[in-house]
Amino acid sequence: MTSGLKTPSSYYIELITFFPPRPITNEAELIATQNRINHILDKGNLTQDERDYLKVLAVLVYDYEQQHEIIPPLKGIELFEALLEESNLEPKDLISICGSESKVLDILSGKSQLTENEIQALADFFKISPTYFNDLIIK
Repeated sequence: MTSGLKTPSSYYIELITFFPPRPITNEAELIATQNRINHILDKGNLTQDERDYLKVLAVLVYDYEQQHEIIPPLKGIELFEALLEESNLEPKDLISICGSESKVLDILSGKSQLTENEIQALADFFKISPTYFNDLIIK
């Protein structure tokens, strides 16, 4: 065995024997791998062996998705909603930028638009280019 690598435990060997990690080549394999990941995660209180195994499976899923999944570019309201969700934020969390929670809700519902200053502040806050918010701007 290569020096520097620790000998895997019998449980880790059991994990990789039951569902051997292999490069994912199609949707069926992707779904099977995601199901295996979910099955392990559903157990809760993961062992180090399970965490290590999940990292391997996650890399395989990531590699497949990078090669095969086309992620449509989001702009405007869709982007704004996605950024809030991904950041676990609620409209009230942006009061300092938009002035009020109701203004944020109005922007999300298409009833209001952003000022150039608000767009710049949101872009700085989310660390993205302000151009992604251009269709939400007051002209």
